Amino acid sequence: MTALTSYKTLAREAEAEIIIKKSRFIGRARPVASEEEAIRFIEAVKKEHWSATHNCSAYVVGDNNELQKQSDDGEPSGTAGRPILEVIKNMGLKYTAVVVTRYFGGIKLGASGLIRAYAEGAQVAIQAAEPIYQVLHEAVNIQVAYTWHGKLENELRNAGVMIEGTDFSDVVTYRCLPVVTKADNFIAWVTDLTHGQAQIERGERRYIAHRSFDEDTVRF
Repeated sequence: MTALTSYKTLAREAEAEIIIKKSRFIGRARPVASEEEAIRFIEAVKKEHWSATHNCSAYVVGDNNELQKQSDDGEPSGTAGRPILEVIKNMGLKYTAVVVTRYFGGIKLGASGLIRAYAEGAQVAIQAAEPIYQVLHEAVNIQVAYTWHGKLENELRNAGVMIEGTDFSDVVTYRCLPVVTKADNFIAWVTDLTHGQAQIERGERRYIAHRSFDEDTVRF
């Protein structure tokens, strides 16, 4: 889907509802891997809420937000889809789609009122879906003799290294997951720490969700 080393998106699909002057605004948000997935999501919400007055939507897809689409779905131009899109972008989200469904309550909101309502509908949906950071990690397996077991484990934990597991056989193997941008430094650090006695094997890369992330403050 992406070659980014980290990006902000949503943890799950979720919805939340607000009522403004008797109109129901039901926001639903979810992470999407592609434009096709975003479109399918929007169509599914429209099908579910086929009797709604409007199903307004927006999505952002691409490492550099190359694909940005929005729909007012019958609301006055610029009062629904664009506010939803701006919320997504202002929150720094990527690979995200949001639909805000409106059931008209009989009281007109005016252009400014609609803009605020759809923006709020998007915001509550996004908060319900929990913004997270997807961070690319690289698997690094470290094999050492048992004489290194206590010291190495202590050093790994003090350095804040993510340890997926530890295997014990004729040697001790630590299955570590440093951030991919720190993997080279991590391997050099382990090599130096163990005086070159560790056997190190690099593995696959995969994204892991973090509630917060600042690359500058992460050692490994």
